[in-house]
Amino acid sequence: MTTKTLRPDVAVVVLTRNAGRLWPEWIGAIQQQTVVAGRYLVIDSQSDDATVALARAAGMEVESIHPSQFNHGGTRQWAVELCPDAELLVFLTQDAILKQPDSLAGILAHFTDSQVGMAYGRHLPRADADLLERHARHFTYPPQASVRDRSSFSAMGYRAAFSSDVYAVYRTRALRSIGGFPQHIIVSEDSYVAARLLLAGWKSVYAADSTVEHSHTYTLRQTFRRYFDVGVFHASEQPLMRMVGMPDREAGTYVKSLIRFLARRNPLLLPFAALQTTVKLLAFRLGKRHQTLPVELCGLISVQKSYWLTTYNTPAHVLPVTGRSAALQIAPSGGASCASELTLCDKTVKKYVTEC
Repeated sequence: MTTKTLRPDVAVVVLTRNAGRLWPEWIGAIQQQTVVAGRYLVIDSQSDDATVALARAAGMEVESIHPSQFNHGGTRQWAVELCPDAELLVFLTQDAILKQPDSLAGILAHFTDSQVGMAYGRHLPRADADLLERHARHFTYPPQASVRDRSSFSAMGYRAAFSSDVYAVYRTRALRSIGGFPQHIIVSEDSYVAARLLLAGWKSVYAADSTVEHSHTYTLRQTFRRYFDVGVFHASEQPLMRMVGMPDREAGTYVKSLIRFLARRNPLLLPFAALQTTVKLLAFRLGKRHQTLPVELCGLISVQKSYWLTTYNTPAHVLPVTGRSAALQIAPSGGASCASELTLCDKTVKKYVTEC
C-alpha cells in the first residue's frame, strides 16, 4: 500500500483549454502521487469538451477565463494570487504526464534548501515522438541534474536561466520577492522568472530525477509560428538578455548535436533537419524585428493571438539586481506609459506613474 504525504503548503496549478484525450491520464497521474497537495487549481480558458467536468469530478477547483484574456505570465500570476496560503506552487501543463508516483515528492525535496527559489523537472518523449523530437528532449533535458545560481551566467550564459513551466515548482516567497510573473509576456515567462530569481540571489534546480512525459511533433508552419514568438520575447526583453547572455552559442551547440544524433540513427533525415533549422532561424529573426511589422500581421503569424489584442504590448524589463532584498524596478520599453514596481522581500508595493 502506497503511503500518502499530506502537503497543505503545496498547491498544484494547471492551465487548460480542451485538454482532450490526455486529460484523464493527467488526472490519474496526479491522483497516484505520493504527495497530496493542499489545493488543486485548474485555470480553464472556456473549454468546450469534458475538461472542466472531469476536473471537478476529480475534486479540483476550476476558475475560468476568456481565451482573449490568457497570457502566459499574467494568467499564472493570477493563479499565484488565488493561492495565498501556498508556500510552494507546482505548475503543470495539461499534456505533461507525471511518470512516477513520487515525481512530486522528488522535486519538492529540493526545497529543503531555503535558497532554492524554483525547480523544474525532466521531459521525456512520448512513445510516438519522431527522432528530431527525441533529440530535442534529450538535449534540452539531459539525465544529469544541476543547480544554478547567479554565478552560473558566466559559464552558461542564457542556458543558466532556462526552465520550463510545463513542469515547475516555485517558492511563493521567492516569486513575491521579484514581483511575481510578468503580467504581459508572449512566451518564456518561465525563463524570464528564472533569470530574475538568479539575479536576485536565489538558486534554481533542474531536477532530472523527477520526470514528465511531454513532447510534440510540429509541422514547419507551426514551428515558424512558435519561433516567431520566441524572437518577439528576445526582442522585447533586451535588457534582461544583455544581463544573462544571448542564446546564440546554445543554438550552435544544438545544431551540431542534432547532426551527430541523426547521422548515427537516420542520415536521411538530415535534409529535413536542415530545413527545419532554417525555418526556426528565419522565424526567430523575424520575431526579433516584429516592431517593423504591422500588428495585424504579427497577430496572424503568432501562436499567442491574445498577446496582440492588448494595446500595451511592451513587456516590462528588469533592471540590474544586486541582492535578494534589493528593490527591483520595472521599466517599460519604448513609447509605453511609465510604470515602476517596488518589491521588498515579501511585501510588494506597486506605483503607477503617469509622467515620464
